[in-house]
This record gives sequence, structure tokens and C-alpha cells, in this order.
Amino acid sequence: MYLRQCYRRYEGKRHAYWALVESHRTERGPRQRVVSYLGTMDEGGRLGVRMAAEEGWVPQGDLFAESLTPEWVQVKVRDVRVERTREFGGAWLGLQVAHKLGLIDFLKQAMPSGREEIPWSSMALVLILCRLLDPSSELRIAETIYQKTALSDLLGIPPDKVNDDRLYRALDGLLPHKEKLEAHLSASLGTMFNVEYDLLMYDVTSTYFEGQAADNAEAARGYSRDHRPDCKQVCIGLVVSRSGLPLGYEIFAGNTADVTTVEKIVTTMEKRYGAKSRIWVMDRGMVSEANIQFLNDGNRRYILGTPKSQLHQFEKQLLEDGWSEIRDGLEVKLCPAPSGNEVFILCRSAQRREKEKAMHDRFAAKIETALAKITESCRKQKRDPLLVSRQIGRIMGQNTRAAGLFKVDVRTRTDGGASVDWKHVEAWREWATLSEGCYMLRSNVTEWSADELWKAYVQLSQAEAAFCIQKTDLRIRPIWHQTKDRVHAHIFVCFLAYVLWKTLDQLCEAAGLGNSARKVLDELKSMQLVDVVLPTREGVDIRKRCVAQPTAHQAILLQYLKMSPPKSLKMQNHSTDVVKKNDDCVLNSGALSC
Repeated sequence: MYLRQCYRRYEGKRHAYWALVESHRTERGPRQRVVSYLGTMDEGGRLGVRMAAEEGWVPQGDLFAESLTPEWVQVKVRDVRVERTREFGGAWLGLQVAHKLGLIDFLKQAMPSGREEIPWSSMALVLILCRLLDPSSELRIAETIYQKTALSDLLGIPPDKVNDDRLYRALDGLLPHKEKLEAHLSASLGTMFNVEYDLLMYDVTSTYFEGQAADNAEAARGYSRDHRPDCKQVCIGLVVSRSGLPLGYEIFAGNTADVTTVEKIVTTMEKRYGAKSRIWVMDRGMVSEANIQFLNDGNRRYILGTPKSQLHQFEKQLLEDGWSEIRDGLEVKLCPAPSGNEVFILCRSAQRREKEKAMHDRFAAKIETALAKITESCRKQKRDPLLVSRQIGRIMGQNTRAAGLFKVDVRTRTDGGASVDWKHVEAWREWATLSEGCYMLRSNVTEWSADELWKAYVQLSQAEAAFCIQKTDLRIRPIWHQTKDRVHAHIFVCFLAYVLWKTLDQLCEAAGLGNSARKVLDELKSMQLVDVVLPTREGVDIRKRCVAQPTAHQAILLQYLKMSPPKSLKMQNHSTDVVKKNDDCVLNSGALSC
């Protein structure tokens, strides 16, 4: 620290005063900041301050620390006020989780600071945390979200420095580090929660665009899981562990069939993490003979769903005994394949049987009612047989679940009109009754029991839950970006926010709170950060940046999570903390200024 002489003009005269200045290092080089404005001082006063700063009578870092004995002042109680109330708990909790994952340190190393005013690593962190707390567009982050949270105080970035241009450039700078960051996060999650990634769940979803995305070759129309066939989309293939912890993802064109993505995703994950003895779990949409041959050629193990039509080959086994009940209403049976290299697992669910029977009955009733109306109209009127056939075809197409129950003949009468004859196909009804509630798995893990294989397969719901969280809580859809790189960057930010979400989920579960990341975030979001202003009789405003006291419920959650929020924060130089009234002195974060 050192003393610096400053000058100002007042009533036409030049006045000198002294300031205590401290040098400190930043990511952009050495900087100086004023610790305290000392006013006019004689030589003895200056000598005393210099000796206190240089000889260490009071350590530099503790010159104005709260641990020192405070000076008593008289406060005008009637004029005490609170300013700049903003959300604190969610932003602080998100930063704690990011710190546990090593995300903050990774971004600093991967995106080193240069000559930019605000480090790109900090701007990338703003994107990720805002996606976790209040997902929205980059423009709304800059105009609304960032200002209403305590991120400016926690990250040290002034609100006026966060704009959509910086956020877009941060998106561009973050995307090249996707592979390394995925590997880093998977390693951190594995260490934190003792995850071995021995069982990998793979599933595909889609997310649609608002706009034409004309310059994006990946944007195409295909099977839409969002029920938006009118919009272009991209497909996302996600790999997660058995507990839903994400390992990585890949993006495919919107018209890509699920079955064609398997080879790429498997080879990509093996290239990135090694070809260890892992078990791949996929649903029936990924199954083809080519994919099974690919998995077997690489000595890869798998548990796969199978098409419903393949059950016909096991009609005899469905009728025989030998089922084992693994829980109420669920039975399984192991059927070795003739080759001996695979096993098939027949599964029969009472709850699923009731659901499928109700669906068959409902669709059958719709078809029967429609056929009765068509038959009656053909009896009373002379209708074109071709048009009647098309009408019946549309009805069957809208009710495919029970279309096989009906055999319909459209004939031409002697007068040229149509006549309709239909009847029930009893063989279809018998097979439907037998197979309702049944489904089948196949695997080359022959040393496991049927219930172990079934329990491993149902973990695939973790991938489906991941898509649900990203689409609802993190709002990955719709995509407003149009170019390929920006779309990839948007999805990457959503993926990173999901990693924070699942990490918090696991921390809650380890603390005995269950999978309650949503509830914990919503509860702690209400914790506020406020600026308390205490006017004194001397005309000096004492300002403190305080964190609101947690409620009883919040305190219990924090105790379970073993986290303790600060009671106050230091006043940042970038904010409008310095208040001047008629050239009076103001106490800002313990430092007097005039």
C-alpha cells in the first residue's frame, strides 16, 4: 500500500487530499484500487498511515475486516433503508455445485484471459448458470435475468458489461471445448459419486426450430417427439449412467433414423473414454441385425428391447409355465437362444396388460362404430366403392392398435354402388389376449439372471428423464438460433446445465433428501441479497451488502447439504455503491471516500 495525493477544484480553488491505495494482481495484470480516502492530513498523520501500511501494524488484507473492533457511530434509524434486492440462493448454490465439479477452474484454463475486458470463462459461466436458474434467450439474460440475480456480486461482472453480443461470443468460445469438458465432467462425477460407467443408457430425442434455419444442413423434418412435424428439427443422442449422470451426447440431422445412430455413438464414446467392458442398454428403436452384428463384432455387451412382432416366435414360451415374479404384477422368463450366444427375456406386466387391453377395446369400439355407420350409409345410398375403400383405410390408419381385429370387404353392387361386409378376426383377438402386457428383451450377457437383466434395462428410463428435464426445466426447445455452430453451442450449454442439475440431484440423494434438485433450487431461490444503507448523524451513509437470513426450511436443507452461505458480501467497485450527499463522506465497504 502507498499514499497518493489527489486534487479537486472547489469554489474556484484547487484542494489537495490523500488516498490510501493498494496494488493487487488481476487476470488482466496489476491494478490499483483506493482502500480509503483520507482527506487533508498533516505530515504526522501521513507518516502514521504509511507506517501502518508498510510495517505491518495491521495486515493489509485486514485493514477494514469485520473481525476488527468496529467504531461506534450514531445511526438515523428512521432513514435506514434497503436497496437493490435480488435473488441470491439459486445463483450461490449453482456456483457451489460448479466449484465441486471443477467447472470453474476448467473454464479458466480452457478459455484463458487475454485483452478482453470481461474474461470469456466468466461469460460462459453466466450462460450456464442462467440456463440452470431461469432458462431463456441470451437477449433476455442481458436485459432482465442477470440484473435480478446476485450473479454480478458473486462473479464480479457489472450488469452493464453483460450484453447479448458478449453472450453470443461466449457461446462461440465455449463450443470448441466440448469433448474435453465432457471428459472432465464425467471424471469429476465418477470421483464424487463413485460411478464406474459400466452400464450405459443410450436414447435419442429431437428438438425443433423456430424459423427456417435455411443455412443449417442438420435442420430437417423428421419424426418429431415434440409433436411438431411442421417444424425442422435436430436429433440428440444422449448417453447416461444407470443413475442418469451424463457421459456425453452427439447431434444428428433431424431426419436421421434412430437405428442409424448406434455405430457412431458407440465408437465416439469408446474413442473418448476407452473400450472397457461396458454394457449398452438401448430400446427397440435401435435394434437391427446390422447393429447387433456390429456390437458382437467388437465384443461389446448389450441389453436391447425388441420389436413387438418378434414375440410371435415365442408363442409357445408365453403359454408355458416357468415364470418368476420379481415384484407385484411383473413376471419374467429366461429363454436361451438356439445359438447359445444370446438370451431372450420375456416380460409380462399386469399393469401394462390392463393398459393395452383398454387401448385395444377403445380403438376396436371406434372402428366398429365407424364401420357400422359406413355400412348403413352404403345400404341407403349409392356410394362410390373407391371412395368408401379410402374412407375405411383412413379409419384403420387412425386406429392401428385394433385394425387387425377386422376383416373388411368392399364390393360393387349390380347398380354400381358399394356394399360393405366386415367381421372379427378371432386369431388376432386370441393373440392380442395372449400378448397383452408382454414384451421381450435380448442380451448377450448370458451370466445374468432374468431379473438382473430386466432391472438393468429399466434404467433406460434415466435417459428419458434426462430428456424430460432438458425440455421442461432447462427449455432446450424450441431452438431460436439458425446457424449450425450456434445450435450446437446452445445444446452444449443446456447439457452443462443438466450436469449441474444432476450433480445437485445426487448431492440431495446422498444427503437423504431424495432426487429433489427442483425443490431445493426453488426453495433456495427465495434467499435474497440486499444492500442495507445506514445513514449516520455525521452525514455518512454506511452501506453493507447482506444475505437474508435463511428460513427454517432453508436452514434445514443447507444443513443436510453441508453448505453454509455467507452472511454478507463485499461491496464491489463496479456497482453504484458510492452515494454522495452534498460532498459528504461515504463509507463504502469499510473504506471512507469523499
